[in-house]
Amino acid sequence: MKTVAKKKLYEGMFLVDSAEAASDWDGVIRTIRKMLERAQAEIVSIKKWDDRRLAYDIRRTTRGTYILSYFRVDGKQIQGIEKAVQLSEKILRVLILSADHMTAEDMDRDTPATKAEKEKPSPAREPAAEAQTKPPEALQEVRTKEETRVAEEPEVVDEAETVDEIETVKPFGARWETETTEETEMATEAGLAEQAEEEAEQSRPKPMLDD
Repeated sequence: MKTVAKKKLYEGMFLVDSAEAASDWDGVIRTIRKMLERAQAEIVSIKKWDDRRLAYDIRRTTRGTYILSYFRVDGKQIQGIEKAVQLSEKILRVLILSADHMTAEDMDRDTPATKAEKEKPSPAREPAAEAQTKPPEALQEVRTKEETRVAEEPEVVDEAETVDEIETVKPFGARWETETTEETEMATEAGLAEQAEEEAEQSRPKPMLDD
């Protein structure tokens, strides 16, 4: 019967060149993961611990970034992980310690790097940035005022249409009135002329007829 090796919890502190970590952080984390996975380790967490100046140069590196990792692995695989670090171009050093005494709360504690990140003062919001967040509310307020103004004001378009209709009717009415007046005046003048002619006819002396 094959015996399954019991995996224990370990803490690994990996050291990389700070310049390398800054330029290719994902690549550095990927390299560490591959080393642990090749050793059949179960990775619990990997996070940045801190940036520090080195006490002495390592591979001509004066400043390093420490990466803290917790993983479960067979103790026999630790030597293989350390050997992989020695052959790696990205990882400078590693220190692996037993962490069986540590709890999940211990592993979740903030590192100097995460503490510094949390304690960073939030940048003051610039007026321009605040203005960019306000337009939706300001725009809504303007729209509301515009809708209220439009509702209170008379509809100019309808009034203009009514005026146009009145003006359209008036010319025909005015023409009708004008034509009626002209006809009346013409009829009156014709009547007066006829009456004057009759009076003139009556005033003329009638010829005397011989018996």
